[in-house]
Amino acid sequence: MDANTQGARQADEIRILGICGSLRRRSYNRMALLAARELMPAGMSMELADLDAIPMYSGDLEAEGFPEPVRQLAARIRDADGLLIASPEYNFSVSGVLKNGIDWLSRLDPQPFRHKPAALLSATQGPVGGARNQYDLRKILGCLEAQVLLRPEVFIGLCHTKFDAGGRLADAPTRKVLGDQMTAFAAWTRCLRGLARP
Repeated sequence: MDANTQGARQADEIRILGICGSLRRRSYNRMALLAARELMPAGMSMELADLDAIPMYSGDLEAEGFPEPVRQLAARIRDADGLLIASPEYNFSVSGVLKNGIDWLSRLDPQPFRHKPAALLSATQGPVGGARNQYDLRKILGCLEAQVLLRPEVFIGLCHTKFDAGGRLADAPTRKVLGDQMTAFAAWTRCLRGLARP
């Protein structure tokens, strides 16, 4: 492979940052992110980011300077080609830990979410699969000018029946729709490539 061909392939690679809105070690949403990574098309990869080191937002704390975990996460978001966010649904809405992370990140300039391609998925033990959480999250990300993929939507309801004892997504229909979402997300990210960067 010559240098030009190798450079073209590297330029076509898509690097995704996955963010889980749950701190639980055995979170089904973290398992869903790992399943999404497994089902990504060739040329697409994902690293995971944690929210556990980010303190609760406070204007007083912000006045002292942005916490380093917030700065580090913002840098990773800016460096990624796109974001894949998986979150449980708490009380018909977004999890507190995810909303807190977004609130911190929204205070930064330049805004890390601006024009960033994003896709959403959610897993819940109830039958709805986190749909209400996703609709609220779309509104929040829209305020920050993220470019959220519309379809396919992935709501993994009754998630405790969809993953095996090892945490692998075992349900064939769910794997199909998640794989379809990753294929669409790759195309969406390529379409918007460069928009989020000056």
